[in-house]
Amino acid sequence: MESRPPSVSPPPLLLLLASTLLLYPRPCVGEQSWYTIDDVSLTVLPKSTVETGTPVTFRCQVLVSRNDDLNLTHTFVFIRNDMEVNTTTTTDSTVDYQLNPARAADSGVYECRFIVKEKRKTSLAKGFEVTGLETPVLDLNNTGPYENEEFTARCSAPQEKGQLIFGFYQKLRTGNVEKLKQLGPTRNSWETTLVLRVVGDSLLYCDYEVNLVSGSRRSNRSAEIQVIVKELHIAPVMNVQGPEDIYEGDILDVVCEVVHRLNNIEVSLIKGREILKQARKSLRHQFRVQEGDSGGLVCKAEWGNVYKESYQAITVRELFSKPRLSLEREDVFEGDHFKLSCNVTVYVPDRIAANTLRYSIYKDNIEVTRSDSFASMAQPSKNGNYTCKVQAPSGLSSLVKESPTLVVKAKVPVSKPVLSVVGNTLVLGKPFQLRCHSNRGTLPIVYTLFGPNRHTARETVTTPEERAVFNVSAIHSSASIKNFLCRANNSQRRVDETGQVLRSTIIEPVSKPALHFRPMMGDVAEGQEVTLVCSVQGGSLPVSFTWYSAKKANSLDSVTVNKLEASHKITEVRRDHQGGYYCVSNNAANEAKQSPTVTIAVKMAGWKKGLIAVFCILLILALILVVVFKRRLLHFKKKSGAELSVKSAGTKVERLSLTQAEANEPANATPGMMGKSIWSEHVSGSESEDQRSVTSPEKAEPQYTEVQTKRADPNRAPVKKGTDTVYSEVRHSTQGVPEPPELNDLSGPDKMQ
Repeated sequence: MESRPPSVSPPPLLLLLASTLLLYPRPCVGEQSWYTIDDVSLTVLPKSTVETGTPVTFRCQVLVSRNDDLNLTHTFVFIRNDMEVNTTTTTDSTVDYQLNPARAADSGVYECRFIVKEKRKTSLAKGFEVTGLETPVLDLNNTGPYENEEFTARCSAPQEKGQLIFGFYQKLRTGNVEKLKQLGPTRNSWETTLVLRVVGDSLLYCDYEVNLVSGSRRSNRSAEIQVIVKELHIAPVMNVQGPEDIYEGDILDVVCEVVHRLNNIEVSLIKGREILKQARKSLRHQFRVQEGDSGGLVCKAEWGNVYKESYQAITVRELFSKPRLSLEREDVFEGDHFKLSCNVTVYVPDRIAANTLRYSIYKDNIEVTRSDSFASMAQPSKNGNYTCKVQAPSGLSSLVKESPTLVVKAKVPVSKPVLSVVGNTLVLGKPFQLRCHSNRGTLPIVYTLFGPNRHTARETVTTPEERAVFNVSAIHSSASIKNFLCRANNSQRRVDETGQVLRSTIIEPVSKPALHFRPMMGDVAEGQEVTLVCSVQGGSLPVSFTWYSAKKANSLDSVTVNKLEASHKITEVRRDHQGGYYCVSNNAANEAKQSPTVTIAVKMAGWKKGLIAVFCILLILALILVVVFKRRLLHFKKKSGAELSVKSAGTKVERLSLTQAEANEPANATPGMMGKSIWSEHVSGSESEDQRSVTSPEKAEPQYTEVQTKRADPNRAPVKKGTDTVYSEVRHSTQGVPEPPELNDLSGPDKMQ
């Protein structure tokens, strides 16, 4: 028989896992997971207000709706006063945050924030308060310190949270409480050093303060600890040995010691602010007293932070006074003799003799003489700091005293002053300033100015930067400047030095200018050249001249010359150059002056006049030609009209009508009178062949002709000169009219030609 391999059955754990996967419902591949946060709630257990030290639980619970049963990973955040205090990430729907124990610093407003993927939701806020504070504990490393001895104190609240401010207090027997120290914000424990200065027993305790959002809270007092402050008997004993009357130079022997079992006591001997000697428990010191040692000696004992003092007053008398160095005459000038004297005004004859004093004089710490006086001639090399020293025997050694320093500096005599005009320019007629100055001389220097009319002024110069400046009234001539003098002096024992005004620039303002023009004739013709000359009678050179036209705001020209006049040319005068002109003069005095206005009249040019004359002549000739031409034309018309009138009279009967004047004066009218007007009215009854050559309209127009008559006989009638114009009106008619008898009279010698 053929053997079969043994069958291997799967492990029971794999079968259980496979069955679980088959039975557990799961979303199909590609199915989307949906969820939403329904509610987030926060619960405080056991309650919202508890005593300090109570365990407290904050429970946050969330409700989430979703479309599957898969566990979601989410985050719970516990928040106190807008600050995160705990964060937990889990798949559970409930999370606890515990405070064990709860302290005052845990008080505040709490919230729970639930976060799942991109969604979040926060619970309603819950207020939580912890009442009371932990009682602090005070520890001291020494309950029996000496006065002013430092010891360590520690105050702590181990279970308290937050920033604590500790304070340490001392309660005296009188019941008064004194704050020893208060520290800044720190953790729940603080150690410091304290010093008690009041001898005796007292109680010490501490407390603390914590700042919360709702305000600050103070804890209860710690347990009181009794402290006994012991007095430290380390007051030093000081003994000063020396003469009863202490003089400078005497030797004093001082002993200072402390009697106590403590060994680390430090003893110091102090004079003023100077420590003369320092040792353990006791010391001895000898020293020679000086003039300034009067006052007191202090013996000081120190142990740690504790000190005691002993005081001994001493008075040191002068054996002799401090020497004084004096100058025989303070007002010393270069070249003068001077003398220095050193003397002692007070000394004790019982202790020293006057002849035992030895004197020395020093210049700049170099000895110049071993005497009580020094004489020399003042000069720059002798200037310096002088002192004198006096030495006297005292005990085993000599005593030396030195005088205060005396500065010797010979004065420099004032040099001859220089008087000058400030700005080096003087304008006549204007106020000015004079400056008086000496190049050499020790200050102060007194300057005195003497002017015209005995006028004086005084200035004192005390610093090198100062200058003696005098304000002076105006002068009007250059010679007046020589009347000013200046004197300088820096010593009452010396003669004043005198100086005159240095040579300065004196400026005379210009006088009022005058303006005239060349050529000096009446009107100026167009096209001519005109020169405007501006001049002044006086003034310092150079002088500036400026010309102006009354018609223009800007100047025509401006020049500066080294003479008293200048000119401006107008090369070709035009009609617009006519008008007023003036000039302004000025110089360095800056006092501009204006001339009177001069008027220029411009007449027409000669060639223009000739051209106008020629034009007028030509115009007259043209008028004459027109008149002649017109007369010729009228003569021609008259002749043509006469021929026409004669021709019509031969063929038809004409009727002549006299003018109104002739009808009124028939008797006076003569054939030879000049200026007679004859109106001839020709009426023609029918149109003849002789008149066919003349075109006649339906209504005939009158025709006029000029007729010349012969001169009348002067013996027969008055003669009338000239030629009268006779108008003849010819009318054509179809009917003949017999000739009037007046025309027959014209058939004589006076008839019209």
